[in-house]
Amino acid sequence: MTQTLNSRHFASSSAGTPAGVPSSSRRLLAGAVAAGPLFLGAGIVQGLAREGFGFTHNAISQLALGDLGWIQTVNFVLAGVLLLAGAAGLRRVLRPEPGGTWGPALIAVFGASFLVAAVFRADPGGGFPVGSPAAGTLSAHGAGHMAGGGIGYLALSAAFVVLARPLAARGYRGWARASRVAPVVVLTGFMASAASVLVFTLGAGLGLCWLAAVAVRLLTGPSSQGR
Repeated sequence: MTQTLNSRHFASSSAGTPAGVPSSSRRLLAGAVAAGPLFLGAGIVQGLAREGFGFTHNAISQLALGDLGWIQTVNFVLAGVLLLAGAAGLRRVLRPEPGGTWGPALIAVFGASFLVAAVFRADPGGGFPVGSPAAGTLSAHGAGHMAGGGIGYLALSAAFVVLARPLAARGYRGWARASRVAPVVVLTGFMASAASVLVFTLGAGLGLCWLAAVAVRLLTGPSSQGR
């Protein structure tokens, strides 16, 4: 009898800990952790290796152009799939906590924007690929690429605000405040893109890294029900 009661107490107390999260949900949410670092890492390596590419005047999305552009296209697809998996895992982990519906939905929109970017390539410009003019013209597929990216990062910014609620509910007040500030940095990068490609890249990169950090925090910390 005592052993049964102890087992029940252990199961109840562990429900709000990382061990209480089903392994399938943990694997899915790991997609949101891995997507940003993998995407940025692959982009940085390509940017350093591709002739004519410079981070001060070229966006990472332009790496999808040229003979080796298929590498960046695969990078977009992989990041999109990982983010969609992460959104599904986030929904499982947060349900029925605050932000458990809209947070994952907005992350899914962000993931879908990477798949759109894989289909609609960015326009040449900034001298890349080699031989392209410094100032490019906006084509239909370039407009589609920009629209998909704009919607995606708006969704990510909104997701950060929404995810501040479960962070605060779990007692991570500092994380919640930072999650409300992160959209300002991301959107500032987008607004400054016409003046500085590097600022745009840094803003977008910060968004990806903060999403990975928030996913880790929500995955490893206790749920609001367990507090």
